[in-house]
Amino acid sequence: MQLSGRGVAMSFFASCVFTIVPAYVLLLAPLDGVQVFAQRILWSLPAVFILLMAVGRWPALKQSLTRLRHEPILVLALVVTALLMAVQWFMFVWAPLTGHMLDLTLGYFLMPLVLVLAGRVFYNEHLRTLQRIAVLLATMGMVYELWRVGGLSWVTVICAVGYPPYFMLRRWMGFDAFTGFFLEMLVMSPVAIYLIISFSPPGVFSESAHLWYLLPGLGVLSTLAFAAMLGASHLLPLGLLGILSYVEPVLLFLFSVLWIGEAVESGQWITYVPIWLAVTLVIFDSLRVLLKQSRGLN
Repeated sequence: MQLSGRGVAMSFFASCVFTIVPAYVLLLAPLDGVQVFAQRILWSLPAVFILLMAVGRWPALKQSLTRLRHEPILVLALVVTALLMAVQWFMFVWAPLTGHMLDLTLGYFLMPLVLVLAGRVFYNEHLRTLQRIAVLLATMGMVYELWRVGGLSWVTVICAVGYPPYFMLRRWMGFDAFTGFFLEMLVMSPVAIYLIISFSPPGVFSESAHLWYLLPGLGVLSTLAFAAMLGASHLLPLGLLGILSYVEPVLLFLFSVLWIGEAVESGQWITYVPIWLAVTLVIFDSLRVLLKQSRGLN
């Protein structure tokens, strides 16, 4: 299987945009994590629909709706993927508001290893030499961190194990990336509306007029990032997708330390240095393979 340059670019783009979201969330005061989560879903729905129409996915949407009518098991699968995504979306906006960004970041450092393991076990995917070295380096960093802290917080565990089953189920469903994303937004929108109506602070929009333009921006950012990540998941082997996913937690770590100001203990650097080396190896290996492919050597 040839390495997809488009898939690699989508993965990097998604990681960069996802890193912007926690910083963006801090601008949405006085909304709490639950309200930001609900508003994120509600404003993402029209953004996803516009994107779906812009890239010509209307026929794919109609085909998916037809499949849902004739294959009831897909309806159940759609509910499950929507639930899995909702949990991750909530954690991503709740963590920066409650001081759990480093726990979240640690979960995203673990998640690529889970993706690599899932790709090997369920899809029999093989890694190139530099990719195997990168996985070894990342594993060394994570094993040291687990030894150092003596365990994992529930935030870390949820973030680490949430996306691999989501990606696997989405592949099994066979929906177009944008179409499946839009349908998941539809499934979650009633919950979002209920949360906003029932728990939104009274008069919040009249007292905080900046929310009227910041919340649509949150929907656009979320849509672009998640659509790119889904597109990459369809174009890349699960193992490579997992290794490339290390770009995001590295950026999240820098955000947690430089922007939010969360303290990093001296021992934690032994965790992060091997992981940064792993990311560097993956970037070098991906560029090397893409260059060979462009020259017709692969």
